[in-house]
Amino acid sequence: MDGLKQRIEKAVHCQPQTTVTILSSLLAVEDELGYIPREAVEEVAAFNRATINDVWAVVSFYPNFRTVPPCEHKVEICWGPSCHLVGAMPVVAAVLEAAGLEDEGDTPDGRLTVRYNTCLGACALAPVMSVDHQLVGRVTPQKGSALVSEVLESQEERAE
Repeated sequence: MDGLKQRIEKAVHCQPQTTVTILSSLLAVEDELGYIPREAVEEVAAFNRATINDVWAVVSFYPNFRTVPPCEHKVEICWGPSCHLVGAMPVVAAVLEAAGLEDEGDTPDGRLTVRYNTCLGACALAPVMSVDHQLVGRVTPQKGSALVSEVLESQEERAE
């Protein structure tokens, strides 16, 4: 049994809650792997006595589920009401430009994911973004662009 299959089985079969559902099983897999591979859909279906179509229906319903491996780095930009009111949209534009993207998503080289978030829970520091799960507040477009550039440059330096 390969390591991926073992990790999927452990995630699905070792959930601590008393009620286990397709959704909880998918969340457990995504917590473990960072995405939901085809093999996980099959395991979740078997474990929950559901069809593969039932599981895919849940995966496809929630836009935050990934079905491909995650990029090495993740940037989230809050565009919720508080952040929006104090300038999130110019930050979004600057971050996308620095990442070379037209909209949220993954860079073609797989190094960076940029996602919009409706709330990062730090409204008092708006506009806010998260870089690899580290919150940064009072972000300006210049600061957002610089943070993305730093992430991409540090990765290039490690590759050399």
